[in-house]
Amino acid sequence: MLNVALPKGRLGEKVYAMFEKAGFECPSIKEKNRKLIFENEEKQVRYFWVKPSDVSIYVERGAADIGVVGKDILLEYSPDIYELLDLDMGKCKMAVAAPKGFYDDSERTLKVATKFSKIASDYYSSIGREIDIIKLNGSIEIAPILGLSDVIVDIVETGVTLKENNLEVVNSILDISTRLIANKTSFKFKSKEIERLAESIKEQIK
Repeated sequence: MLNVALPKGRLGEKVYAMFEKAGFECPSIKEKNRKLIFENEEKQVRYFWVKPSDVSIYVERGAADIGVVGKDILLEYSPDIYELLDLDMGKCKMAVAAPKGFYDDSERTLKVATKFSKIASDYYSSIGREIDIIKLNGSIEIAPILGLSDVIVDIVETGVTLKENNLEVVNSILDISTRLIANKTSFKFKSKEIERLAESIKEQIK
């Protein structure tokens, strides 16, 4: 049985459609209910919905053989997994945003609010900027408005939320997209199934 961790939400549904097309279908996943685990004995595949940020944990720890996760999560938590494929979906960017007209005074420590402490630290360390990280879990955009931080480091998709809060992107850090990942032990013992699936999905991306 191939265990697959899918991120809850629209992205997970899009990804499941690719798996289905690759011959790993599981009809029960489309039923309207609150179940989280679905399996198809005949195809020897089991899917489960998890919070997007938890996918890499399920895969790293072996509860899932493969999973689908954003590159931001891989960079932030550095899980010990194999990254097999860029699925070319869920595209966005990690960026620094600040109130309009913000001036960065390099004489003082920059206060940075973010959910992504490691990515922010690595970025500012690469440009030699001294920072004070303020770790937040939600509504990052209000931090500069309330004077909690000077700037934020966050994922930007359309930029609408930034505009509505009078913020703008001042630096792009990196592009992000969704990746197919595998547990290292599973890849050794189920390599045939995993490689067949990855190859079929790769064909769909072209």
